[in-house]
Amino acid sequence: MVGRYATDALAAAAFVNNLFTLVTFLIMGYSYGLTPLVSSCFGRSQHHRAGYHLRSAMVANTLFGLPLIALMGVLYFFVDRMGQPAELLPLIRPYYIVVLVSMLFVLPFNVLRQFTDGLTRTSTGMWILLGGNLLNILGNWLLIYGVGPFPEMGLLGAGISTCFSRIVMAVVLAGIVAFGRSYRPYRLGFMAGRMTWRRVGRLNRLSLPISLQMGMECGSFTTSAIMAGWLGAIELAAYQVMVTIGTLGFLFYYSMGAAMSIRVATFVGQADWERVRDAARAGCHILLAMAASASLAFLFFGRTFIGLFSTDPAVMACALTLIVPLMLYQFGDATQICFANALRGTGQVMPMMWVAFVSYVVIGIPSCYAMGFVCGWGETGIFLSFSVSLFTAAVLFAWYFRKTLRLRPTLGNAAA
Repeated sequence: MVGRYATDALAAAAFVNNLFTLVTFLIMGYSYGLTPLVSSCFGRSQHHRAGYHLRSAMVANTLFGLPLIALMGVLYFFVDRMGQPAELLPLIRPYYIVVLVSMLFVLPFNVLRQFTDGLTRTSTGMWILLGGNLLNILGNWLLIYGVGPFPEMGLLGAGISTCFSRIVMAVVLAGIVAFGRSYRPYRLGFMAGRMTWRRVGRLNRLSLPISLQMGMECGSFTTSAIMAGWLGAIELAAYQVMVTIGTLGFLFYYSMGAAMSIRVATFVGQADWERVRDAARAGCHILLAMAASASLAFLFFGRTFIGLFSTDPAVMACALTLIVPLMLYQFGDATQICFANALRGTGQVMPMMWVAFVSYVVIGIPSCYAMGFVCGWGETGIFLSFSVSLFTAAVLFAWYFRKTLRLRPTLGNAAA
C-alpha cells in the first residue's frame, strides 16, 4: 500500500524497515533459545519445568532486548548521516519513532510465541499473527489513504497501524497463556519457579548464538539495503519490493523450519535419535519442494507480484531485472533454514554463530559490495551475492548437523 501511495514513501519505508529488521531478528533469534528447552520438557511431560523456563526467558529476553531498543533510539539521531537521499528524511524520521515504540511489544510476544510453539501448539501463534496482519492491513488502508473519518497520514499511518497491531497481538497471546485452562500446569510452574541467574545464564548460552546467527544473516541484508540506497531512490524502492516478495518465501521456509526444530527437540528429549534424523531429512525435502514452488511462482507471476507493491514504471523495470537472482537464492535460503533449525532443536547452537559469521560477515557483505560496485552489476550484483552467502551457510550448517548427531549421547542433556 505504501508503494502505491508514493515511491518516496516506499523508499523511506525500505530504509527504516531494513534498519529495524536487524534488531527484530536479534530479538526474535534470542527468543528461539526457549523453544528446544520447552519442547524437551514437553516430550518428557515436565509441565512445571516448562513454566520455570518461561519465567527465566521473560527475564533474559527483557535484559537482552531493551538495550537494543535503546540503541535504536540513539541511532535515530544519526539517520541523516547514512547516505540516504535528503528528500526522504522528513518521511523517515516520524516513521522511525513509531516503529521504535512498537518494538517494546515485540519482546513479550516473541517469548510467549516460542513457549506455545515449544508445546507444539503452533496454531495459537499462527492465528494471532494472521489476525494481527489482517488488522494491520485494515489500519494501513484507513490511515495511509485517509478513508472515512481517518486522516490521510501516508507512511506515518502505516507505522501507527503496525504499532497498534503489535500491541494487540502481544496482549491477546498474553491473555491466552495467563487465563487459558490448558495452560494451568505451566502457569503453576511459572509462578512457583524461582528466578535464578544460573537459569538465566543457561538460557542465555542457548539464546545468544541463535540471536547472533540470525542477526548476522539479517545484518548482511540490512547492509545490502544501505548499499542499494547508494544507487538511488528508485533502486532502493525496487530492492525493497523484491526483498519483500522474497520474504514471503522466507516466512514459509522458516515456519516449516521452526516446526522441524520442535520435532527434533521433542525427539531429543525422548532420546529417539532415529526420529531426530528422520525429522531433519523430511524437513529438508519439504523445504526444497517449497523453494522450487516459490521460484516457479516468482518466474511466472513476478510482474504481478511487483505490481502489488508499486505501479511506478521505473521501479517495476528495475525490479523485473531481479527476478532470476531472487529465484537462485531460494534454494540456499531453504536449505540453510532447514539445518540451522535442526541444530537449534538439538540444543547444539554454538556452531550456528560461527557459521553465520563466516557466511554472512566474512563472505556475504564483501561479496555484496564487490558484485554490486566493484564489478559494476548494481542491484543485480547485490542480489546475486545473497546466493553466495546463503549456499555457504547451507553447506556448513548441514555439515555441523551431521557432526552433531555423532555426539548424540550428550544431546539430551543439552536440550533439557
